Amino acid sequence: MYNRSATIYDAIYRSQGKDYAAEAQKICALIEQHKLSNGKSLLDVACGTGDHLAYLQQDFNVEGLDNSKEMLDVAHNKFPDLHFHLADMVDFEIDHSFDVITCLFSAIGYVQTLPRLNQAMRTIAKHLRPGGMTIIEPWFGPGDLDVGKVHAAFVDEPGLKIARMNINRVEGKMSYLDFHYMVGMPAGIEYFTETHAIGLFSHEEYLQAVQDAGLKVVHDKEGLDGRGLYIGVKQRVFDDSNSI
Repeated sequence: MYNRSATIYDAIYRSQGKDYAAEAQKICALIEQHKLSNGKSLLDVACGTGDHLAYLQQDFNVEGLDNSKEMLDVAHNKFPDLHFHLADMVDFEIDHSFDVITCLFSAIGYVQTLPRLNQAMRTIAKHLRPGGMTIIEPWFGPGDLDVGKVHAAFVDEPGLKIARMNINRVEGKMSYLDFHYMVGMPAGIEYFTETHAIGLFSHEEYLQAVQDAGLKVVHDKEGLDGRGLYIGVKQRVFDDSNSI
């Protein structure tokens, strides 16, 4: 996980040009299109350091959830007025429900197995208000991930230099990202590694997981950056129809 690299996570994705503001704008447009409930409460599951919430809070009453204390410590420092939950996306328990629950940047893949994906979707659905919706950004499916190719990200900021490299590997229905970090600061240079184990689920498995959670599902093929989105809406009254 990103526990050891939490303090440099924002710098890495800032260097790669990740546009949280533009993504939040697309998310708001999808919510306007699909949400049936009248409220403005939003939970970002696997929120990381909270940068989507920085923009979504302009239109919603937002909360975040992540299972990394280190990532949430960064989020708390940046957004001290927001409420964050330390919990697993698979089986979290919050004593109130939401109009929107997002799970972005392919974080859903960290559930790793199909039973845990199904349980996570049931947990999300349980926390949605009638007419509420979820937006799930998937990880790559089986056969879609580049393997044997070297990937690199570099940060060149005053007082902070980072080189992060990894080669992806796949074993069965699991992908493994072996990250190697070299981090330079005035206090010295540090080297460490992290391995991220991320489940590979098919389009059909994502659709079925959302449907089996009792949600009406729509697939947005493009999504925020080409990985697509799965949108699930909790019906206000019983409705056994599903659209794909």
